[in-house]
Amino acid sequence: MRAPSGYQLAARYRLVEPVGRGGMGTVWRARDELLDREVAVKEVRLPLVLDEDLRAELCARTEREGRATAMVAHPSVITVFDVITEDDRPWIVMELLRAQSLEELVRRVGPLPPQRAAEIGRQVLGALRAVHAKGILHRDVKPSNVLVTDDRAVLTDFGLAALEGDVSITQAGIVLGSAGYIAPERVLGAKASPAADLWSLGATLYTAVEGRGLHGRRTAAAALAALTSGAPIPMERAGPLAPVLRGLLQIDPDARLDGVRAAVALARIAAGGTSEEPVAHRPMRPSPAALPPAVRRPTHRGQHRAESRPTPRTPPHAFQREFREDSAEVPVQRRRPAEGVHRKPVERPKSRNSAVRVLRMVIQILLPRRFWPKSFLN
Repeated sequence: MRAPSGYQLAARYRLVEPVGRGGMGTVWRARDELLDREVAVKEVRLPLVLDEDLRAELCARTEREGRATAMVAHPSVITVFDVITEDDRPWIVMELLRAQSLEELVRRVGPLPPQRAAEIGRQVLGALRAVHAKGILHRDVKPSNVLVTDDRAVLTDFGLAALEGDVSITQAGIVLGSAGYIAPERVLGAKASPAADLWSLGATLYTAVEGRGLHGRRTAAAALAALTSGAPIPMERAGPLAPVLRGLLQIDPDARLDGVRAAVALARIAAGGTSEEPVAHRPMRPSPAALPPAVRRPTHRGQHRAESRPTPRTPPHAFQREFREDSAEVPVQRRRPAEGVHRKPVERPKSRNSAVRVLRMVIQILLPRRFWPKSFLN
């Protein structure tokens, strides 16, 4: 049962009027009478099929995750002020944004240009990466949960958020989320994961750029059947955004585009480029007219220098000047000192005088004086 207008929550927040409705609750514009400011209050309505234990578990989990989300400081994450459990259900108090949802924007202006859709996706992906870093999963990324202003996109409605690794509510046979934006593995009963949130982001951006839901199916089962049929995802307006959408909408979570690569690709497209890797920057080469006249020089110039001291260099264009002075003769190209020399160094014979001195010394040491040659006695 929905709360009436004027209802006071926790003796502090007075509900003024609804500003949005969804399958899991109503968003109210409310007044914080303690701090005298306007806030948004999400009234979470739990499925009637839940038993008391599951209802209590979901309330406790929503309160815990709401408080965890409040610790995430990111411009594209809705600011959560408070989480309250009242009337056996959780209420989430958030900042009130003067914005329209992405769903309303597409309905009003039609499909968005790929560049603008990429910028919205870049900001929402930044929000998802921030909450994933805290171990929080959104589990309900869709156009109605993305608020758009002139220069800001904000991911809101963390009412279905869950800590990664928690026991999933799907054990009761219920998949929480919105048809057409639930990842295929979740439809099949697998646990929520960061990759599932990325798939939902891909489906959201598909709607933004194409102006219609993925495969135009009304139920998650019908969308899953269309995805697993093997038919390519039809894209008419995606343009440079198409490779990113295909990467995010992969059936296999392991083959899905990860958050880092998706962020880089979306940033490129938002800046007016493409999702492809940038070409390595090369310095601009001067035009042929600005280049000096070509000089033919020895092939192995400067190699195997014989001296360690720098060799004087021939003034530039010396051969050209010589050729211009006497055009009738072919200029002789002089070899620079020690350039182009590949000869094996010639070993010089040892000095004869040195050998004689050594021989004389050996004889004087080994032989008695009477056996020395006469020349040694001089």
